[in-house]
Amino acid sequence: MNKQFFTENRVVYRAVVAAGDPWMYEVKAGQYFRIVDLEGNQAVDTLFYNAQDHSERYSATDTIREQGNIYLTTGSVLQSNLINPMLTIVDDTCGRHDTIGGACSAESNTVRYAIEKRSMHSCRDSFLTALGKCSCNHDKPMTKADLSSNINFFMNVPVSPDGHLDFDDGISAPGRYVEMQAHMDVLVLVSNCPQLNNPCNGYNPTPVEMIIWQ
Repeated sequence: MNKQFFTENRVVYRAVVAAGDPWMYEVKAGQYFRIVDLEGNQAVDTLFYNAQDHSERYSATDTIREQGNIYLTTGSVLQSNLINPMLTIVDDTCGRHDTIGGACSAESNTVRYAIEKRSMHSCRDSFLTALGKCSCNHDKPMTKADLSSNINFFMNVPVSPDGHLDFDDGISAPGRYVEMQAHMDVLVLVSNCPQLNNPCNGYNPTPVEMIIWQ
C-alpha cells in the first residue's frame, strides 16, 4: 500500500475520546485510521469487524501466525478470522503494540487485584456499552458473544523467554500515534482503557484522538 501524506484537508472525521470512554465508528476501505495518544502512556483496547458481515472480525491468532510476531508495528497486517487482510499498519511512532494482554473485565480485576475491584469500570463494560448504543445493528444485534481477543494499542506487555507475561510502564509518549489503512469497510470498536490498577495507563487514564482521513 502506498501511504499518502497526511494533511488536514484530507480529514473526514476526528473526535477526542475521553479517558475511560468507548467509541465505535466505521472506516471505509482505502481510508486511513489514526489513533493519537494525546498525553502518552494510555492503552487503547480495539476490535475490528467487517462492516458488512460482523461475523468476520479481527483475529489475534491468525494475525500472530501470519506475521510470525506477537507485537504489531509498521507493516503488520491485521487478519480476520477468515484470513482476509482487514487493515495494514502504515505508520507507527510508538513502535510496538500488544496482541495478547486482552481486555480488563470485572472478573480479571477481581483475580488480579482484589474482590473490592470487581465493581470498577472495565474495557469489557465499555465494549458492551458501545454495542448497546450502536446504530450499526441493522442486520443482527451485536452482543457479548461478538467480543473476541483485542489489540491493545500503545500498551506494553513484554513476554520473558520462559513465557511470563507482564503489564509494564508504557513506551508511548504525548502525541505518538499509530495509523492503519483499511482493506475493507471496517467497524471499529474501542475502549479507551479505564484501568487504574496497573501501569498500562500510568494509573491515570487520559484521552485519545481518533482521526479518519483519505
